[in-house]
Amino acid sequence: MADYKTKPTELSVAAFIDTITDPTKRADAKTLVKLMQDAVGEEPKMWGPSIIGFGSSHYRYDSGREGDMPLISFSPRKTATVLYSMIGSSDSKALLAKLGKHTTGKGCLYIKKLADVDQQVLEAMVVKSLAALRARNPS
Repeated sequence: MADYKTKPTELSVAAFIDTITDPTKRADAKTLVKLMQDAVGEEPKMWGPSIIGFGSSHYRYDSGREGDMPLISFSPRKTATVLYSMIGSSDSKALLAKLGKHTTGKGCLYIKKLADVDQQVLEAMVVKSLAALRARNPS
């Protein structure tokens, strides 16, 4: 089986954030770290070279493929910040309707800048997504 690229590393989250050249994206990343860290109750870790993740969950597919992934995570990409594991709760459609300017795809939420979205709705999405993930994969 292939080795997965997205696994926890010893890279510094703060150092990674400091490499973000766009000041808005850098500030947004710091805000998301605080929001997700408060929700999960764990320190952030780098997963691969560009994903900031919180917590860990083991998964196993019917095919036999298995691995670990962060409970929730994000990656500040050039075109948008990608938030992973954010649209799997039963309330996500209603919350997305209230969120503000965003796009979605394959379980991911894309936000160009946090100023485009309602921060309270985003926080509710983080909390509800986390609860749904923990219910599906209890530790």
